[in-house]
Amino acid sequence: QVQLVESGGGLVQAGDSLTLSCAASGRTYSSFAVGWFRQAPGKEREFVAAIRWSTGTLSTTYSDSVKGRFNISRDNAKNTVYLLMDNLQPDDTAVYYCAAGWTMITSPAGNYYWGQGTQVTVSS
Repeated sequence: QVQLVESGGGLVQAGDSLTLSCAASGRTYSSFAVGWFRQAPGKEREFVAAIRWSTGTLSTTYSDSVKGRFNISRDNAKNTVYLLMDNLQPDDTAVYYCAAGWTMITSPAGNYYWGQGTQVTVSS
């Protein structure tokens, strides 16, 4: 009973920045995980980043291709997870999807709730 809505995508030039939002509706969980995936035309959906909180522990994971450029964070008051993307490149062009579950999100295969996706296009 978790519903996710992504927003913030758009058309930008190489080197620009964007912030994607994943807003969750319904129940708020004390132990949960939210991740971002992306899928480019003709390619498989791939992992981008994830965040998990449990008790007093907060952990994050990033794919090698976005380390140092992307940052994932959360805002409990707004029940929203953000993906801050810096120095965007044409290879980052894809539909970005938000996913949520109860264990750390690391791959496209899993028992996740999914958002509808938001398009990010980076021109050179």
